Amino acid sequence: MTPDDDVRREPGDERETRPLVRVGILDDHAVIVDGIAFWIAENAPDVQVAIRATRWIDLIRDEAFPVDIVLMDLQLPESVSIESRIRACRAAGCEVVVVTALDDAESRERSLAAGAVAFVPKTLPVREVIEVVRRVARGERVPKRPRARDEQAAAASAPPTGAEVADAALSAAEQRAVTLYVQGLSTNEVARRMEIGYETAKTYLRRARDKYAKVGRPAGRRSELIRRAAEDGILE
Repeated sequence: MTPDDDVRREPGDERETRPLVRVGILDDHAVIVDGIAFWIAENAPDVQVAIRATRWIDLIRDEAFPVDIVLMDLQLPESVSIESRIRACRAAGCEVVVVTALDDAESRERSLAAGAVAFVPKTLPVREVIEVVRRVARGERVPKRPRARDEQAAAASAPPTGAEVADAALSAAEQRAVTLYVQGLSTNEVARRMEIGYETAKTYLRRARDKYAKVGRPAGRRSELIRRAAEDGILE
């Protein structure tokens, strides 16, 4: 191997070099292997595809093995388990990023427990998979299960789950007033439905809003109060 195989020289500056990240791609679908390899060749000059394999035995018998990082499919039509494959790569000095269509908690835990540095769903764009490769090569910590940007945006905008919601501790009367109000009733209508005075109904709603605000759950507007009621499961 010549020095030029190990580094990538930046155009216009012979002093700057970047070490190539040598990767192996293992997937039983050749179209996936070739697709990832083609994208890397066109878009990632700092990454070199050293091995393309559709069988485990072909990966480890390739003269280029071991590589820096193996992009490894979780499920292969072979008897060698994912744990055995990951451990063999780690013993040879390769990091492993599992790339899979089967994105479930059990498979993720199995892979990570065996030594994989990341568990990547095949729903990720190739560019984001390769960014994971770069981060691993730099020795950075990466999410064990990176998510695509659209998934991240959806998670950020989604209402919190019940386990994440702070309890506002509404009284039964406050909860009833909120339930009626978020259905579209006016404060007067809430009062009539609850058979209480207007000022009392108004007080119940104000107290509910104040309690939500104190636990970091704004409810000043009707739309916010509807969201709070949905989170607490008190919509009728």
